[in-house]
Amino acid sequence: MTSVPEIFGSMVFGLSEMKARLNHAEYSSLEKTIKEGTPLEPSVADAVAKAMKDWAVGKGATHYSHWFQPMTGITAEKHDSFISPHPDGSVSMEFSGKSLITSEPDASSFPSGGLRATFEARGYTAWDPTSFAFIKDGTLCIPTAFCSYDGDALDKKTPLLRSMNAVNTQALRVLRLFGREARRVSPTAGAEQEYFLISRENFNARRDLVYTGRTLFGARPPKSQQLDDHYSGHIRIHAAAFMKELDEELWKLGILAKTEHNEAAPAQHELAPIFTVANVSCDQNQLVMETMRKVAKRQGLACLLHEKPFDGINGSGKHVNWSLMTDKGESLFDPGTTPEANAQFLLFLCAVIKAVDDYQDLLRISVATSTNDRRLGALEAPPAIVSIFIGDELMAILDAIERGVTYDKKERGVIQVGVDTLPSFPRDATDRNRTSPFAFTSNRFEFRMPGSSLSISGPNTVINTIVAESLRVFADELEGAADFSGALVSVIRRTISEHRRIIFNGNGYDEEWVKEAEKRGLSNYRTAAEAIPHMLDKKNVELFTRHGIYTEREIASRCAIQLGTYCRTLGIEAGTMLEMTRKDILPAVFRYAKTLADGVASKKAAGAPSKGESSLLSRIAALSDSLAEKADGLEALIGKTRGMEPPELSLFYSKTVIPAMDALRADADALETLTDGLEWPFPTYGTLLYRV
Repeated sequence: MTSVPEIFGSMVFGLSEMKARLNHAEYSSLEKTIKEGTPLEPSVADAVAKAMKDWAVGKGATHYSHWFQPMTGITAEKHDSFISPHPDGSVSMEFSGKSLITSEPDASSFPSGGLRATFEARGYTAWDPTSFAFIKDGTLCIPTAFCSYDGDALDKKTPLLRSMNAVNTQALRVLRLFGREARRVSPTAGAEQEYFLISRENFNARRDLVYTGRTLFGARPPKSQQLDDHYSGHIRIHAAAFMKELDEELWKLGILAKTEHNEAAPAQHELAPIFTVANVSCDQNQLVMETMRKVAKRQGLACLLHEKPFDGINGSGKHVNWSLMTDKGESLFDPGTTPEANAQFLLFLCAVIKAVDDYQDLLRISVATSTNDRRLGALEAPPAIVSIFIGDELMAILDAIERGVTYDKKERGVIQVGVDTLPSFPRDATDRNRTSPFAFTSNRFEFRMPGSSLSISGPNTVINTIVAESLRVFADELEGAADFSGALVSVIRRTISEHRRIIFNGNGYDEEWVKEAEKRGLSNYRTAAEAIPHMLDKKNVELFTRHGIYTEREIASRCAIQLGTYCRTLGIEAGTMLEMTRKDILPAVFRYAKTLADGVASKKAAGAPSKGESSLLSRIAALSDSLAEKADGLEALIGKTRGMEPPELSLFYSKTVIPAMDALRADADALETLTDGLEWPFPTYGTLLYRV
């Protein structure tokens, strides 16, 4: 293998390539656009396009594509070749600044949530120069935003970029109050990605995995994760080979893949990158998921990114590590060695605390899917109740400030493990709370609620916006203060008093926390169907429109799309369950029951009746009758959904259809434990998780 520094970013048209291929004036103009967000001059765009094309063709690329993120949650691309015809019948490879800056994909079949009618097909993509172009499968991919003919955002990138501008504007206002000279504040993100690896052959043998990404049936095997022996254990040969190829592919794309290990559940793993600027991180996470699936397929594996592919064991999340960074490379959430004296840090910390409390519903909505509903609340996934963890030291500091007393600093000390030959090391300011939805960890926050298949653009857009709002409120008050220091203390003290209800450093799985959260007045939207309609609450509409993140039309469209996706996902799952029940499970059970019945009859005729065989036959007959009856009931419920529209439809699925699906599964899983394994029609959990 070529060394990592040699291959890293080799398929990315990054700053080093730009600098080498553009003259000084062109490069300086482009660099200013990237770092400061200034518009790019048309003449410079032509120069960049030519340099980009020459580089891409030199790498073997024949096509280019505006690569964008529609509201499907995945990426989209339309490929055009570089060829340009000449009168003599020959061709040359051409790429103009106009083709770089904008393109016109058909927008008619992407989700719009009512922003346009189906016949209104025209859409536009616009180059995002802050996210570098890259080569994928022989095509130059140019990260772009996507909008309609009327200018409505039809994607996830545009609102994200707007939110980054909003938090930059408000953060700079606050920094100037402290005499800071930063020119730009950028939100940063790093998404830890959990996933399962199973055999491609076994994947293809289960239509539920093929259609829905999760197992709709499956009895738990005798061994799952009871022994905790998979977590960070020896990486099996097939997984190690997958990780090796995955790392190489991601490094070529300039993705800072850093950490990889076994997760808690059998066949589950995790990849974690080094953080980077939020919009780049969101783009790269989409590439991570796509590359995972492609590499797995090449190696005879299937990569499962569903939030809960297997019932009864850990689901997969995507923990988003979020922070704010100045153009000087300073984290605004670095408490330093004396956080109690770091007023700037404390104000930004209070901004996040206020934001999470004021807009806990939006954080829940940003991760609200039917698939994530099955994950939240247990097995290392945080509960649906949003709270923030800051640790004991910061809590003690905030308590002291609120009471107006001096903080009695406790030395963190060092960790002593009691073995002379082992080194001691400093204790961190906070522990880590695996059950907290939004946890402070050293110099950043970890949002642990997003599901593994989710685009992180949505959660990042919400976090940026709600923190921008808190900073706006603070700046409005502090900019006109005659006594800045006194006003600053007053703002921090008041924020702690008004928003301490959102701070929870305990066990999020404890039933007592559910009761306590209710007493505190915190929201608890257990399902996406309950949560999503609150996107249209007045305070949320005012927030997004005030900061220019969404128009009212765009907010309504997002709500409609999320609810529609929720319903369609569950409709596909319910239909798949019926098909598997009637075409796979019941025929297999009936065949085995006939074998048992023949055995019972022959033994009885021979004068040696078998009580065990008769008892098993009776149990299977009763369960198969119940299964068939529940399948009929589920079909009837699906029939009732015709003509319903969200939110009525989504609540019907949540409260009525899902319980019927779970009841159907219970009978099928019980039958699996009683039926001859040779008769069972598809691979079981034991086969899926342990036989690769």
